[in-house]
Amino acid sequence: MLALWRDDRTESPLTFDLRIDAASRRIVSHWDSFGACDLDGGKFRPFVLRRDGAIDFGAGARDNWRTDVRRAVMRVGERFTVHWNECDCGLYEIVKVATLGAKSEIGEKSGTGDA
Repeated sequence: MLALWRDDRTESPLTFDLRIDAASRRIVSHWDSFGACDLDGGKFRPFVLRRDGAIDFGAGARDNWRTDVRRAVMRVGERFTVHWNECDCGLYEIVKVATLGAKSEIGEKSGTGDA
């Protein structure tokens, strides 16, 4: 899944590797998932999306991000929030949901329900 920050769609895109139910279009797994954020233009920082919504950039990272993406419906146009710290947050919009290795959106075109 690819999501872009609504305030500046060229800055800090987020990608997530998620298992999605075809019928409900919700995240299936409650365990940790992986993703990446492009903070510096071409320098992706990998992270782990924890079960509680924490975005963990690894040992020694100062970032303390949180998100409510696990409550969102996984479809283009759906929005969720990322909290970068205690005061600042941003609204993200899902722009692509695809099966692993596919170039099209899940559902009608790809014929599968998991991404």
